[in-house]
Amino acid sequence: MEETQTIQQMCASFGVTARTLRFYESKELLSPKREGTRRLFTRRDSARLKLILRGKRFGFSLEEIRQLLDMYDIGDGQATQLQETYRIACARLEHMQNQRDELNDAINELKAQLDWGRKLLQQKRCSID
Repeated sequence: MEETQTIQQMCASFGVTARTLRFYESKELLSPKREGTRRLFTRRDSARLKLILRGKRFGFSLEEIRQLLDMYDIGDGQATQLQETYRIACARLEHMQNQRDELNDAINELKAQLDWGRKLLQQKRCSID
């Protein structure tokens, strides 16, 4: 018999809410077994949830994650899945680096404005908190 986890066990294991698990199920990202009204999550569901959470952390959309997960069973030893994951991850990394660069530019500009403001206040002999 396959080892399963209840929704509460999954929540505790992954630090998510039951609502999150039900949402991922509604988006066809997870497919727990049913015993009446109980959801029983398999090892496959655990592995998929781990990948979902990692993908979300990296900024992948739920649709991208769903498509990548669906590629697991194509039958090519996950070659297509790995190739597509790599492609999306490279694009995501480039986007994140651009965001970081824009944020660094904004931070540097704000620091320069604060330096200007501090000097102006000192010239006028105002106190700075």
